[in-house]
Amino acid sequence: MKKVVLAGGTGFIGEYFKNKFKELGYEVHIISRQKQHISWEDKLSIKEALEDTELLINLAGKSVNCRYNEANKNEIMTSRIRTTKILGEAIQACTNPPAIWMNSSTATIYRHAEDHPMTEEKGEIGSGFSVNVATNWEKTFFSFDLPKTRQIALRLAIVLGKDGGVMTPYRNLVKFGLGGIQGTGNQKFSWIHIDDLFQIVLFLKDKEELSGIFNCSSPQPVSNRELMKELRKTMNVPFGLPSPKWLLEIGSLLIKTEAELVLKSRWVLPDRLEREGYTFTFKTLDKTLQDILK
Repeated sequence: MKKVVLAGGTGFIGEYFKNKFKELGYEVHIISRQKQHISWEDKLSIKEALEDTELLINLAGKSVNCRYNEANKNEIMTSRIRTTKILGEAIQACTNPPAIWMNSSTATIYRHAEDHPMTEEKGEIGSGFSVNVATNWEKTFFSFDLPKTRQIALRLAIVLGKDGGVMTPYRNLVKFGLGGIQGTGNQKFSWIHIDDLFQIVLFLKDKEELSGIFNCSSPQPVSNRELMKELRKTMNVPFGLPSPKWLLEIGSLLIKTEAELVLKSRWVLPDRLEREGYTFTFKTLDKTLQDILK
Protein backbone atom coordinates (compact mmCIF):
# COMPACT_ATOMS: atom_id res chain seq x y z
CA MET A 1 0.00 0.00 0.00
CA LYS A 2 1.28 3.49 -0.89
CA LYS A 3 2.05 5.58 2.15
CA VAL A 4 1.93 9.33 2.86
CA VAL A 5 2.92 11.12 6.06
CA LEU A 6 1.23 14.41 6.96
CA ALA A 7 3.15 16.35 9.61
CA GLY A 8 0.93 18.88 11.37
CA GLY A 9 -1.89 17.24 9.48
CA THR A 10 -4.85 18.04 11.74
CA GLY A 11 -5.67 21.57 10.52
CA PHE A 12 -7.84 22.83 7.69
CA ILE A 13 -5.41 21.80 4.90
CA GLY A 14 -4.29 18.59 6.63
CA GLU A 15 -7.84 17.28 7.06
CA TYR A 16 -8.60 17.89 3.39
CA PHE A 17 -5.36 16.21 2.28
CA LYS A 18 -5.95 13.22 4.58
CA ASN A 19 -9.40 12.55 3.09
CA LYS A 20 -8.17 13.02 -0.49
CA PHE A 21 -5.19 10.69 -0.05
CA LYS A 22 -7.43 8.04 1.54
CA GLU A 23 -9.76 8.28 -1.47
CA LEU A 24 -6.73 7.56 -3.67
CA GLY A 25 -5.95 4.44 -1.64
CA TYR A 26 -3.06 5.76 0.44
CA GLU A 27 -2.24 4.73 3.98
CA VAL A 28 -2.06 8.08 5.82
CA HIS A 29 0.09 8.67 8.91
CA ILE A 30 -0.21 11.91 10.87
CA ILE A 31 2.38 13.53 13.15
CA SER A 32 0.72 15.94 15.54
CA ARG A 33 0.49 17.28 19.08
CA GLN A 34 -2.93 15.62 19.30
CA LYS A 35 -2.95 12.43 21.38
CA GLN A 36 -4.32 9.98 18.80
CA HIS A 37 -1.48 10.64 16.32
CA ILE A 38 2.30 10.12 16.25
CA SER A 39 3.84 12.51 18.78
CA TRP A 40 6.55 15.02 17.84
CA GLU A 41 8.43 13.75 20.92
CA ASP A 42 8.48 10.15 19.62
CA LYS A 43 11.49 10.23 17.28
CA LEU A 44 11.50 6.46 16.74
CA SER A 45 7.84 6.34 15.63
CA ILE A 46 8.44 9.29 13.30
CA LYS A 47 11.38 7.47 11.69
CA GLU A 48 9.30 4.26 11.37
CA ALA A 49 6.44 6.19 9.73
CA LEU A 50 8.84 7.75 7.23
CA GLU A 51 10.43 4.46 6.14
CA ASP A 52 9.24 3.46 2.63
CA THR A 53 7.01 6.54 2.38
CA GLU A 54 6.22 7.91 -1.04
CA LEU A 55 5.58 11.42 0.22
CA LEU A 56 6.05 13.52 3.35
CA ILE A 57 4.16 16.82 3.57
CA ASN A 58 4.95 19.15 6.46
CA LEU A 59 2.18 21.61 7.36
CA ALA A 60 3.20 22.08 11.01
CA GLY A 61 3.40 25.47 12.72
CA LYS A 62 1.45 27.65 15.12
CA SER A 63 -1.25 29.70 13.35
CA VAL A 64 -0.23 33.27 12.50
CA ASN A 65 -3.80 34.39 13.30
CA CYS A 66 -2.87 35.82 16.72
CA ARG A 67 -1.35 38.94 18.30
CA TYR A 68 2.38 39.25 17.58
CA ASN A 69 3.46 39.55 21.20
CA GLU A 70 6.85 38.08 22.18
CA ALA A 71 5.45 34.73 23.37
CA ASN A 72 3.39 34.18 20.22
CA LYS A 73 6.19 35.34 17.92
CA ASN A 74 8.57 32.93 19.59
CA GLU A 75 6.11 30.06 19.21
CA ILE A 76 5.32 30.88 15.56
CA MET A 77 9.05 30.75 14.74
CA THR A 78 10.12 27.77 16.85
CA SER A 79 7.12 25.60 15.94
CA ARG A 80 8.19 25.78 12.27
CA ILE A 81 11.95 25.45 12.75
CA ARG A 82 11.76 22.66 15.34
CA THR A 83 9.35 20.43 13.40
CA THR A 84 11.31 20.89 10.16
CA LYS A 85 14.54 19.90 11.98
CA ILE A 86 12.90 16.83 13.54
CA LEU A 87 11.72 15.65 10.12
CA GLY A 88 15.07 16.30 8.42
CA GLU A 89 16.93 14.34 11.10
CA ALA A 90 14.40 11.49 10.93
CA ILE A 91 14.85 11.25 7.13
CA GLN A 92 18.63 11.11 7.60
CA ALA A 93 18.14 8.15 9.96
CA CYS A 94 15.94 6.21 7.49
CA THR A 95 17.12 3.19 5.50
CA ASN A 96 14.48 3.84 2.82
CA PRO A 97 13.64 7.53 3.25
CA PRO A 98 10.65 9.29 1.66
CA ALA A 99 11.00 9.84 -2.10
CA ILE A 100 9.75 13.43 -1.69
CA TRP A 101 9.55 15.90 1.18
CA MET A 102 7.28 18.89 0.59
CA ASN A 103 7.53 21.58 3.23
CA SER A 104 5.01 24.33 3.72
CA SER A 105 6.27 27.89 3.31
CA THR A 106 4.43 31.13 2.67
CA ALA A 107 3.93 33.68 -0.09
CA THR A 108 4.27 36.30 2.67
CA ILE A 109 8.03 35.91 2.15
CA TYR A 110 7.78 38.53 -0.64
CA ARG A 111 7.61 42.26 0.04
CA HIS A 112 4.39 44.28 0.15
CA ALA A 113 3.81 44.77 -3.61
CA GLU A 114 1.32 47.04 -5.34
CA ASP A 115 3.58 47.83 -8.32
CA HIS A 116 4.20 44.42 -9.93
CA PRO A 117 3.77 40.71 -9.15
CA MET A 118 6.32 38.43 -7.50
CA THR A 119 7.55 35.23 -9.17
CA GLU A 120 9.99 32.61 -7.85
CA GLU A 121 12.75 34.02 -10.09
CA LYS A 122 12.11 37.75 -9.83
CA GLY A 123 10.27 38.08 -6.51
CA GLU A 124 11.80 40.41 -3.92
CA ILE A 125 12.04 39.14 -0.35
CA GLY A 126 10.44 41.54 2.14
CA SER A 127 11.35 42.48 5.71
CA GLY A 128 9.77 42.23 9.14
CA PHE A 129 8.71 39.43 11.45
CA SER A 130 6.57 37.35 9.03
CA VAL A 131 9.32 37.44 6.40
CA ASN A 132 11.95 36.39 8.98
CA VAL A 133 9.80 33.39 9.88
CA ALA A 134 9.49 32.38 6.22
CA THR A 135 13.18 32.81 5.36
CA ASN A 136 14.35 30.90 8.46
CA TRP A 137 11.83 28.15 7.76
CA GLU A 138 13.07 27.67 4.19
CA LYS A 139 16.72 27.96 5.25
CA THR A 140 16.23 25.16 7.80
CA PHE A 141 14.41 23.01 5.25
CA PHE A 142 17.07 23.35 2.54
CA SER A 143 19.95 22.95 5.03
CA PHE A 144 19.51 19.15 4.93
CA ASP A 145 21.54 17.17 2.43
CA LEU A 146 19.21 14.32 1.47
CA PRO A 147 20.48 12.48 -1.64
CA LYS A 148 17.52 10.07 -1.80
CA THR A 149 14.78 12.62 -1.04
CA ARG A 150 13.57 15.33 -3.40
CA GLN A 151 12.78 18.60 -1.57
CA ILE A 152 10.11 21.12 -2.54
CA ALA A 153 9.10 24.26 -0.62
CA LEU A 154 5.49 25.29 -1.24
CA ARG A 155 5.09 29.06 -0.92
CA LEU A 156 1.39 29.11 -0.15
CA ALA A 157 -0.93 31.98 -0.92
CA ILE A 158 -4.14 32.25 1.15
CA VAL A 159 -5.85 28.87 0.86
CA LEU A 160 -9.62 28.99 0.25
CA GLY A 161 -11.90 26.06 1.01
CA LYS A 162 -15.26 25.09 2.51
CA ASP A 163 -14.33 23.96 5.99
CA GLY A 164 -12.22 26.62 7.66
CA GLY A 165 -9.32 28.87 6.85
CA VAL A 166 -10.06 32.53 6.12
CA MET A 167 -13.48 31.93 4.53
CA THR A 168 -15.22 31.82 7.92
CA PRO A 169 -14.23 35.35 9.07
CA TYR A 170 -14.74 36.82 5.58
CA ARG A 171 -18.20 35.25 5.33
CA ASN A 172 -19.13 36.72 8.72
CA LEU A 173 -17.92 40.21 7.79
CA VAL A 174 -20.06 40.22 4.65
CA LYS A 175 -23.08 38.72 6.42
CA PHE A 176 -23.05 41.47 9.08
CA GLY A 177 -22.71 44.30 6.55
CA LEU A 178 -18.98 44.87 7.06
CA GLY A 179 -17.95 43.54 3.67
CA GLY A 180 -16.56 46.77 2.22
CA ILE A 181 -12.94 47.47 1.36
CA GLN A 182 -10.29 47.03 4.05
CA GLY A 183 -7.70 49.79 4.26
CA THR A 184 -7.23 51.37 0.82
CA GLY A 185 -8.67 48.29 -0.93
CA ASN A 186 -5.74 48.41 -3.38
CA GLN A 187 -3.67 45.73 -1.66
CA LYS A 188 -3.45 42.51 -3.66
CA PHE A 189 -4.99 39.27 -2.43
CA SER A 190 -3.19 36.18 -3.73
CA TRP A 191 -5.23 33.05 -3.14
CA ILE A 192 -5.55 29.38 -4.12
CA HIS A 193 -8.45 26.90 -3.99
CA ILE A 194 -7.62 24.02 -1.64
CA ASP A 195 -8.36 21.48 -4.38
CA ASP A 196 -5.81 23.09 -6.71
CA LEU A 197 -3.28 22.94 -3.86
CA PHE A 198 -3.89 19.19 -3.55
CA GLN A 199 -3.64 18.70 -7.33
CA ILE A 200 -0.36 20.68 -7.34
CA VAL A 201 1.05 18.28 -4.74
CA LEU A 202 0.15 15.30 -6.98
CA PHE A 203 1.52 17.11 -10.05
CA LEU A 204 4.88 17.85 -8.36
CA LYS A 205 5.04 14.32 -6.94
CA ASP A 206 4.85 12.82 -10.42
CA LYS A 207 7.33 15.25 -12.03
CA GLU A 208 10.48 13.61 -10.74
CA GLU A 209 12.87 16.19 -12.17
CA LEU A 210 11.36 19.07 -10.17
CA SER A 211 12.60 20.41 -6.83
CA GLY A 212 13.14 23.75 -5.07
CA ILE A 213 10.64 26.55 -4.57
CA PHE A 214 7.13 26.81 -6.04
CA ASN A 215 4.59 29.62 -5.60
CA CYS A 216 1.21 27.99 -4.92
CA SER A 217 -1.27 30.68 -5.90
CA SER A 218 -3.93 31.22 -8.55
CA PRO A 219 -2.68 32.94 -11.71
CA GLN A 220 -5.39 35.58 -11.21
CA PRO A 221 -4.88 37.42 -7.91
CA VAL A 222 -7.33 40.24 -7.15
CA SER A 223 -7.31 43.48 -5.19
CA ASN A 224 -8.97 43.62 -1.78
CA ARG A 225 -11.66 45.80 -3.41
CA GLU A 226 -12.39 43.05 -6.00
CA LEU A 227 -12.31 40.34 -3.32
CA MET A 228 -14.93 42.05 -1.14
CA LYS A 229 -17.12 42.92 -4.14
CA GLU A 230 -17.04 39.29 -5.34
CA LEU A 231 -17.87 38.00 -1.83
CA ARG A 232 -20.87 40.36 -1.57
CA LYS A 233 -22.05 39.35 -5.03
CA THR A 234 -21.78 35.61 -4.32
CA MET A 235 -23.54 35.98 -0.98
CA ASN A 236 -26.24 38.35 -2.35
CA VAL A 237 -25.39 41.11 0.12
CA PRO A 238 -25.97 44.49 -1.58
CA PHE A 239 -23.64 46.66 0.50
CA GLY A 240 -20.69 46.52 2.86
CA LEU A 241 -19.24 49.18 5.13
CA PRO A 242 -15.55 49.88 4.51
CA SER A 243 -12.98 49.39 7.27
CA PRO A 244 -10.26 52.06 7.32
CA LYS A 245 -6.82 51.11 8.63
CA TRP A 246 -7.35 52.66 12.09
CA LEU A 247 -10.57 50.68 12.56
CA LEU A 248 -8.87 47.44 11.49
CA GLU A 249 -6.10 48.10 14.04
CA ILE A 250 -8.70 48.41 16.83
CA GLY A 251 -10.71 45.44 15.56
CA SER A 252 -7.68 43.18 15.29
CA LEU A 253 -6.72 44.09 18.86
CA LEU A 254 -10.19 43.08 20.07
CA ILE A 255 -10.21 39.73 18.25
CA LYS A 256 -6.54 39.08 19.08
CA THR A 257 -5.06 39.07 15.59
CA GLU A 258 -2.91 41.39 13.39
CA ALA A 259 -4.16 43.92 10.82
CA GLU A 260 -1.16 42.99 8.64
CA LEU A 261 -2.93 39.75 7.70
CA VAL A 262 -5.48 41.83 5.77
CA LEU A 263 -3.45 44.92 4.84
CA LYS A 264 -0.28 43.40 3.38
CA SER A 265 -0.33 43.35 -0.41
CA ARG A 266 0.59 39.82 -1.52
CA TRP A 267 0.90 39.87 -5.29
CA VAL A 268 2.22 36.45 -6.24
CA LEU A 269 2.14 34.46 -9.48
CA PRO A 270 2.65 30.69 -9.96
CA ASP A 271 5.23 31.21 -12.69
CA ARG A 272 7.13 27.92 -12.31
CA LEU A 273 3.99 25.77 -12.06
CA GLU A 274 2.54 27.26 -15.23
CA ARG A 275 5.83 26.91 -17.10
CA GLU A 276 5.96 23.24 -16.06
CA GLY A 277 2.47 22.73 -17.46
CA TYR A 278 0.19 22.71 -14.42
CA THR A 279 -3.41 23.66 -15.36
CA PHE A 280 -5.54 25.28 -12.65
CA THR A 281 -9.09 23.99 -12.09
CA PHE A 282 -10.02 27.16 -10.17
CA LYS A 283 -8.34 30.04 -11.99
CA THR A 284 -10.82 32.79 -11.14
CA LEU A 285 -12.16 34.02 -7.82
CA ASP A 286 -15.82 34.05 -8.90
CA LYS A 287 -15.72 30.33 -9.81
CA THR A 288 -13.90 29.57 -6.55
CA LEU A 289 -16.39 31.45 -4.36
CA GLN A 290 -19.33 29.84 -6.20
CA ASP A 291 -17.82 26.43 -5.38
CA ILE A 292 -17.07 27.23 -1.74
CA LEU A 293 -20.09 29.31 -0.72
CA LYS A 294 -22.93 27.78 -2.72
